[in-house]
Amino acid sequence: MSIRGGSDAIHVSRSASRKSAVVIAAAGGASQPATAKGRMCVAISGASGFVGSRLVAKLLAGGHEVRVLTRDVNAARMALRGSMTGGNVTFVAPEKWAAAIPGCTGVVNLAGEPISTRWNPAIKAEIMASRIKATKRIADAIAACEPDERPSVLVNASAIGFYGTSETRIFSEDAPAGGDYLSKVCQAWENTAEEVEKTCDGSTRVVLLRLGIVLDRDGGALGKMLPTFQIFAGGPMGDGAQWFSWVHREDAVGIVVESLTNGEMRGPVNVTAPNPVRMGEMCDALGRTLGRPSWLPVPDFAIQALLGEGATVVLQGQKVAPSAALKAGYKFKYETIDEAFQNILR
Repeated sequence: MSIRGGSDAIHVSRSASRKSAVVIAAAGGASQPATAKGRMCVAISGASGFVGSRLVAKLLAGGHEVRVLTRDVNAARMALRGSMTGGNVTFVAPEKWAAAIPGCTGVVNLAGEPISTRWNPAIKAEIMASRIKATKRIADAIAACEPDERPSVLVNASAIGFYGTSETRIFSEDAPAGGDYLSKVCQAWENTAEEVEKTCDGSTRVVLLRLGIVLDRDGGALGKMLPTFQIFAGGPMGDGAQWFSWVHREDAVGIVVESLTNGEMRGPVNVTAPNPVRMGEMCDALGRTLGRPSWLPVPDFAIQALLGEGATVVLQGQKVAPSAALKAGYKFKYETIDEAFQNILR
């Protein structure tokens, strides 16, 4: 069986072993086993996104094989050109996803339309559909695998929006779901992923990563805030009292990798740093690190004008604890917002 994405080809030979022998014949490179001791073969959807692109780079740097499950092979190849410093990587179009997943060690699903835009009925429908469709395609492909070729783990992205918002409550993984639109998206997303454990009789472990606000310089929330702070016009959004449950991008990627390799990681896992802060505290820390003031708040009405219903997520927030990751033994590189900004900005 051969799957092609540009100049790369995957050849999969079935065997009676737990994992099939998988080799990549990359342009100009020698074929080699992808299941050599200590190495993983990981299929990733949403690989060209903010977290996915760093995950691809980390896995390739570690000598692992990556199969990028993408809607647009050419666009994904361009988006990831800075992440592919070497190693085995193949780009796979949707119609070939089911053929690319057998023999993988694990699958990471990060796909989904961004939510940081003004919501209307069409956009809300697309936000929901983009997550459910990709997740179901992956879940069906895993279920269809021969038992000896089935990935041992599905790491599926979700979000802390699962819990709804609160000014006072601390949300650990055993907290109930909220009742707003974003919570319903997360619930449907997670339910689709959890079907894998049922259809595969528990042979594929499912990890549900509830991502907080991922911070790094070149994207996400921080990438949008930096320009205003750099021109001395930065400040909190809303009254600044809402909780801001953040995580450094390196720790977000680290928890994904931990989920692939640590059997203790199962079910919901909050991907947030151990020390959430108020929005105003975060902006103060950002200002201190940049040597800029943090005095000009963005008023509620301006955020509501920009995001509409989606402004609720920004203006209310939630305080989230990474209980499952800590219990499983994950060691955060950046536990405080000051440590994170020192690394990102200096």
